[in-house]
Amino acid sequence: MSVANADTSLTMSDVSTVEKSSPAERAEWVANPPEPPGIWREVIESLRDTMFPDPNKLSSLKNKTGTAVVGSLLQGVFPILCWGQSYNLGKFKNDILAGLTLASLCIPQSIGYANLAKLDPQYGLYTSIVPPLVYAVLGSSREIAIGPVAIVSLLLPSMIQKIQDPAANPLAYKNLVFTVTFFAGIFQAAFGLFRLGFLVDFLSHAAIVGFMGGAAIVIGLQQLKGLLGITHFTNKTDILSVMEAVFGSFHHHNDQWNPFNFIIGSSFLSFILITKLLGKKYKKVFWLPAIAPLLCVILSTLLVFLTRADRQGVKIVKRVPAGLNPISARHIQIHSPHFSQILNAAFIVAVIALTEALAVGRSLASMKGYNIDGNRELVALGFMNLAGSLTSCYAATGSLSRSAVNFGAGCETAVSNVVMAVTVMISLEMFAKLLYFTPNAILASIILSALPGLIDLHKAYNIWKIDKLDFLACLAAFLGVLFLSVEFGLLLSLVISFAKIIVISIKPGTEILGKLPGSDTFCDIHQYPMALNTPGVLIIRVKSGLLCFANANFVKDRILRFISSQEDASAKRITHFLVIDLSNLMNIDTSGIASLEELQNSLAASGIELAIANPKWQVIHKLKVANFVAKLKGRVFLSVGEAVDACLTAKMGAI
Repeated sequence: MSVANADTSLTMSDVSTVEKSSPAERAEWVANPPEPPGIWREVIESLRDTMFPDPNKLSSLKNKTGTAVVGSLLQGVFPILCWGQSYNLGKFKNDILAGLTLASLCIPQSIGYANLAKLDPQYGLYTSIVPPLVYAVLGSSREIAIGPVAIVSLLLPSMIQKIQDPAANPLAYKNLVFTVTFFAGIFQAAFGLFRLGFLVDFLSHAAIVGFMGGAAIVIGLQQLKGLLGITHFTNKTDILSVMEAVFGSFHHHNDQWNPFNFIIGSSFLSFILITKLLGKKYKKVFWLPAIAPLLCVILSTLLVFLTRADRQGVKIVKRVPAGLNPISARHIQIHSPHFSQILNAAFIVAVIALTEALAVGRSLASMKGYNIDGNRELVALGFMNLAGSLTSCYAATGSLSRSAVNFGAGCETAVSNVVMAVTVMISLEMFAKLLYFTPNAILASIILSALPGLIDLHKAYNIWKIDKLDFLACLAAFLGVLFLSVEFGLLLSLVISFAKIIVISIKPGTEILGKLPGSDTFCDIHQYPMALNTPGVLIIRVKSGLLCFANANFVKDRILRFISSQEDASAKRITHFLVIDLSNLMNIDTSGIASLEELQNSLAASGIELAIANPKWQVIHKLKVANFVAKLKGRVFLSVGEAVDACLTAKMGAI
């Protein structure tokens, strides 16, 4: 009996006929399915899903006019055209409040993160203008706040200063930052356009937890330069080099720390931390921790200006040029002699930025009860960084701390990002000169206040309880970042994560199945000790989605050992049939098929017959093409139960 086409609906009489089908007929359904889609069809469907993620919207375009089709296509590219139709004055009021609250936190943080990235303060502010505006048009998240973040601000100098020292040639270093941002944007947009977002998932949750924790400590140690007012500091990021530089400042006159910087920084840091505690305890004053950094900047700037503390050794920001983002397209160095190193840095920055943005966006979207399109987010983040690199911005992404503030302030849409960007623009145009006397210690204290949220001991403990190999990847990322370098910590955690995947793939589990009493269900006899073995029939399930060159021989040898273990001391064979449950197996390659053929030959030599149950579409198609199904002589079944029944019937017939 042939299988009905997926597009053909069955009548009541057809259903009745199907329900009365015999096990032999159902076995024919398994052995003779339609040919599965080829690789070109899968590629076309992948591209179609990228352009039209909603199949209902795609089918609805068939009966629309040209204008309506263009409108639907534009809505697919620009989400703002979708939610903009229901936008109203009430939402706008909420977005203005959220945007202004966001700007009060964004301005001081952006200046501090630019300092962390070893750039002049204005570049942090530039990064809080263009990328948020582009994301507001292309992005699908309503709550995510776009701008510079601590992790990316640390990553850039840690990798780029190996090519160019920011202190020796700041202009060349800045050009490299723009170039890395440009290619990071290309990588991000390509991930989204070609539906390669799964590449981001190779950086496991455990590795991210460890990386974030290690990076937070490294960032905190880096801020000791500003907090203590140290003139010269190490360019290395590992904890040993930083601590050596800090302790050295107490003994060398040229690097001597200044107590006034420490007093100012620690005092305002305490103030910010107290406001955070109050904000957590009293939800109605959520705005207090949000405006606390800006308030600290204003008060500390006035303090330094009125007391002229800069003459007493307090390090200040000095000149911040007024005006909006200058064009930086001519600074992109496509033909740089360090092109491979630039691409390497851009790829790492792209993946880390995407990981943080998607984690923040998805968690906040789930709280609001809606989903964000992952591939569309990748495209939005990519294009915003491309636009940013051409307008004097460095790599931006979704900020965890600012997004939480945006969410708490009651934002409705991405318009809050627009309000924030416009506020930063106005500040650059009108108030840039007022930042001259802002002490560097304040910027350090603002960054330090944002770091505790990056260290999650509770998650690390849960990883330890759940999966020890995952915890090893987490610990490797943490220690690698802390004691070696940022990129080495990431590489080490990736190696461990891939090693885990390889071990699982090469040595997949195999389990013996038994029938649960009073049911037709077959389960692992170790998980369910009450499961009953079927005399003369050994049932084995392969716990792997792929049978390939890497694991095929291991699985074959494991099955043969199972069979050997079924023989008693007198060598009397008790196994007449072997049923392999292929329900978990999604695909197979030529090596996997060869191992099955070798297994069948070994079984035949011992007088054991092989049967397979519930093979997937791709698997049975390849087994038919390889002529393996014919060698099984019809022993292909829809379920394990039907395979066992057929084996028992054949056994009784032989007797």
